[in-house]
Amino acid sequence: MIRVAVADDQRLIRAGFRSLLSAEPGIAVVGEAATGADAVALVAREVPDVVLMDIRMPDGDGLWATERIAADPRLAGTHVVILTTFELDDYVSRAIRAGASGFLVKDTEPVELIRAIRVVASGDALLSPSVTRRLLERVAADLRETPDTSVIEGLTDREREVLVLVGQGKTNGEVAEALFLSPLTAKTHVSRIMTKLGARDRVQLVVVAYETGLVRPGWRE
Repeated sequence: MIRVAVADDQRLIRAGFRSLLSAEPGIAVVGEAATGADAVALVAREVPDVVLMDIRMPDGDGLWATERIAADPRLAGTHVVILTTFELDDYVSRAIRAGASGFLVKDTEPVELIRAIRVVASGDALLSPSVTRRLLERVAADLRETPDTSVIEGLTDREREVLVLVGQGKTNGEVAEALFLSPLTAKTHVSRIMTKLGARDRVQLVVVAYETGLVRPGWRE
């Protein structure tokens, strides 16, 4: 069962998400919050697998709440998905740094929302299908202002190859196919890279890939 918390200051939006998600097998909504502070308290209490987090909320916005959730070691298994009104929201790069595991635009199709929640909960998520290549490239350009290659000095050549592919948005299966590996071997490489870099999830690996210059805007196929 995937446990989901919804944080949005608009009651109608919260109700819509709850109605949609509660009807989906294997997903349970464990609570709602209308402010950033309430979201932090809710997540600390319920420890959900996924949090759908609006950015613009009173009493601590979604970025503030995401930072606090990501910084709590007890919530290492909780993944925050940022809800944005526009795909090129100015807050997106800050949200990545705050520890967000994914992004959804609020007009996302229901099937994409369900899929995004499932893949984020599995730890294999990157960005919502609704978030365009333009968004990723804009975020990437911001993240690469001061490249620091020292972070990846402990990676092997193969691990760097894997990190490049993860940075391009590839799933474990696609990494395996590109490098002629078994899916299990690809997954093992990704797990080891996350451990070596102290990454919370795959989004953090993407951050590293861009910050170190392994991946540059426009490299995605």
